[in-house]
Amino acid sequence: MARTPVQPAARKPTSTSAAKRLSRSQPTRRLVLLAATRKGAWLFHGDAKRKTWRVDGPHFLGHIVSHLRLDPRDGRTLLAAAKTGHLGPTVFRSTNLGRSWKEAAQPPAFAKAPEGIAGRAVDHTFWLTPGHASERDTWYAGTSPQGLFRSEDGGATWAQFSGINDDPQYREWMGTVQDGTPDGPKLHSIIVDPRDPAHLYFAMSGGGVHESTDGGRSWATLVKGLEVVEGFDPSVVTFHDPHCVRLCPSNPDRLYQQSHCGIYRLDRPGDQWVRVGRKMPKRVGDVGFPLVLHPRDDDTAWVFPMDGTTVWPRTSPQGLPAAYVTRNGGKTWQRQDAGLPESQAWWTVKRQAMTGDAQDPVGLYLGTTSGELWMSRDEGARWSCIARHLPEIYAVEVAELA
Repeated sequence: MARTPVQPAARKPTSTSAAKRLSRSQPTRRLVLLAATRKGAWLFHGDAKRKTWRVDGPHFLGHIVSHLRLDPRDGRTLLAAAKTGHLGPTVFRSTNLGRSWKEAAQPPAFAKAPEGIAGRAVDHTFWLTPGHASERDTWYAGTSPQGLFRSEDGGATWAQFSGINDDPQYREWMGTVQDGTPDGPKLHSIIVDPRDPAHLYFAMSGGGVHESTDGGRSWATLVKGLEVVEGFDPSVVTFHDPHCVRLCPSNPDRLYQQSHCGIYRLDRPGDQWVRVGRKMPKRVGDVGFPLVLHPRDDDTAWVFPMDGTTVWPRTSPQGLPAAYVTRNGGKTWQRQDAGLPESQAWWTVKRQAMTGDAQDPVGLYLGTTSGELWMSRDEGARWSCIARHLPEIYAVEVAELA
C-alpha cells in the first residue's frame, strides 16, 4: 500500500470571524443526548431551552455500548456499537430514534490475514463516524484492535476500508494487544473534512495520527512535534498515543489533539503539531482524554484533565474535577469547576464522553466513570448534574432532532 506523504490540497479557509457573527436569532431545535455505557445505552431528550430532560432507556441493558451516534443527515437514524454476550462485537441500527433496533447483517470483521501476517479478531467496535454530507448512507468505524471499516448502506453491512488493516507497516505501528491500552488498543477519531469527502483523518492508540487526501488510497503520518513517553523514540510511530483528535467546525484547517503527552494544535497546511497545553497549571498538567471544540470559534476548546502522574491513577487531579477552557488557541487556560464536586470526587471522563452542542451559548455535556451525566448551559461557567447512578459512561454525544 502506498505510504508516500501527501500534502492537503489548497483550500480556502473558513472565516472564523464570519462564523462568530452567525445570528443569535437562529431558532433553537430540540436536542437529544446519547449516553453509551458499560451496561447499555440511554437517550435523554431535552426541551428547546435545555432545562428539562426526558429519559429513554435503557437500550441493550447489560451489554457494553462503546459509541452511540445520530446521523446528522436525516436526524433520526441511530447507530450503536455494542459488544454483547451472545452476538459478540456488532453494530445495531435504528431508523426511528431507538424504538426498534436491527443488528448489522455484516458487522465490522477482519478478513483472513494474508500469508505471513498474524490474524486478528475484532474485540469491539469503538468509534462511529457518519460520512460526508454528500454521501448519504456512508459510515466509518474504528475497532479494537485497530481496524478501519466503512459501510455504504447505512450501517447494515461493513467492509474493511483502504487496506491499512493488513498493511505490514501499519500492523507494525499498531503494536500488539499487550501494549497496555485499557480494554485494548483502538482506532478512533475518524474525521471527514466537511469540504471534501476524500480528505480523511484517523488516530490510533497507539500508532499515531494519519491523513489521506485521496479517499483512503494512500495515507501520510501526522506526528511531527508530538512527544512520546520519556525514554521512547518519537520517530517511531508505534510510540505515539493520541487520545482524541478533533477538527474545528468553523475552520477545518485547524485541528486540536489531546494525547498521552499533552494538548496540541495543528494549523494546515502545516504538519507540525504545537503543544499548547504547557500553559495549563503545573499542578494539573495537560494529560487527559476528551476534547471539545467551539462550533463557531476555532480559538476556543475545552479539555477535562486527569491525574497524569507517574502511576497514572486515571482520576481527577486531587479528586477535584474541572474542565479547562482556552479562548485564544491555547495561549492561556481557565479552570471551570462551578457546580462540580468540591472534594473527594475521584472519577474522570473518557475520550468520547464529553461533547458540545451548536446552540448559543454552547451547551457542554460530559459523562463520568462513576455514572453521572453533567451539563453546562453557559459554555462551562457553571455545571449541573442531570443524571446519576448510570453505569460507567463510555461516550456522550449530542445531536439535533429533525
